[in-house]
Amino acid sequence: LAENGPRLLVVAEQAKIFSHRGGNVTLPCKFYHEHTSTAGSGTHKIRVKWTKLTSDYLKEVDVFVAMGHHRKSYGNYQGRVFLRESSENDASLIITNIILDDYGRYKCEVIEGLEDDTAVVALNLEGVVFPYSPRLGRYNLNFHEAQQECLDQDSVIASFDQLYDAWRSGLDWCNAGWLSDGSVQYPITKPREPCGGKNTVPGVRNYGFWDKDKSRYDVFCFTSNFNGRFYYLIHPTKLTYDEAVQACLKDGAQIAKVGQMFAAWKLLGYDRCDAGWLADGSVRYPISRPRKRCSPNEAAVRFVGFPDRKHKLYGVYCFRPYN
Repeated sequence: LAENGPRLLVVAEQAKIFSHRGGNVTLPCKFYHEHTSTAGSGTHKIRVKWTKLTSDYLKEVDVFVAMGHHRKSYGNYQGRVFLRESSENDASLIITNIILDDYGRYKCEVIEGLEDDTAVVALNLEGVVFPYSPRLGRYNLNFHEAQQECLDQDSVIASFDQLYDAWRSGLDWCNAGWLSDGSVQYPITKPREPCGGKNTVPGVRNYGFWDKDKSRYDVFCFTSNFNGRFYYLIHPTKLTYDEAVQACLKDGAQIAKVGQMFAAWKLLGYDRCDAGWLADGSVRYPISRPRKRCSPNEAAVRFVGFPDRKHKLYGVYCFRPYN
């Protein structure tokens, strides 16, 4: 059949697409027959199936299926995905209102009768990776708790590719953290004794895969831009944690999350030397322009700690979503 019939070819014009949270994107995919100039042979209905590949390559997540007039989307893609269909051989997938979990590799499969072919497209999101450990301190999260901590901070657990890109951009962190594939790794740009030895080469150190229920580490989270305003609340007095929460509410906002501060710092260049409460009970401040008394050596989100919520007084960072 392959020798005598028009062999089906599926092609992605771009292997990698870039976008951001809240945006819309088109994942390109077109199909052809090698020995004909038409999109289909006309004898069989064309079936288009989009799936998302996972870190476990034996598993795929259903995204969208189309056959004739039938259309079906799945999971959190429902209502957000549809085919572009700019021509009869166009199987490109449009994803609207992108969320952080949309990041990853997608497979476009076209089936016609006994013939089928596939193409893979990677969707990358502009964003920032940041290390996170909770109030309990270093190495206190199993994998499932790590996932939830990232969600609580307006982020998702980072992938290896995202951590690798962050390392290439200068991220240096000695504590090992969970990644989305269940591995535990950490990025080193300045080798030193406590972090693998000063004579080792820079790189992303890999601890391997650990028991997701019993093993405990920190976590690397990933977040992207947000649809709202992040700001330091100008207030006549310093505040306890509970007072900070109420002050943001009174201002028509919510106390900001760690991921929102990192996104504002990295993607918007937010710079403020005032330490302020965040939703997890930590106190931090973002410095984009290093200067004396304000992170003189590097641009960074500075971590003050998890102070006593009832007695310590600080400012507060708030976040107001756009309507």
